[in-house]
Amino acid sequence: MAKKSLIQREKKRQKLELKYHLIRRSSKKEISKVPLLSDKWDIYGKLQSPPRNSAPTRLRRRCFLTGRPRANYRDFGLSGHKLREMVQAGLLPGATRSSW
Repeated sequence: MAKKSLIQREKKRQKLELKYHLIRRSSKKEISKVPLLSDKWDIYGKLQSPPRNSAPTRLRRRCFLTGRPRANYRDFGLSGHKLREMVQAGLLPGATRSSW
């Protein structure tokens, strides 16, 4: 189980990313439209003004049940460990155990 403080930090980053998403997207569009390099530097300055935690690259996908940050499957929102347990218990419809 992940520490609760790390999970809360991740939720805070998600809120910040949603808040500043439009500002980042509009300034990136402006950069592509402006022909002068000096104007582009001004827009880059605006792009750096939002908090760093609002950048989408700072987000980390976590397991829905345990909060584990590694080995996550996007389709299920679970880590590999919990996914395997749930498939073996038959809790995920359509997922089968592999055998060879």
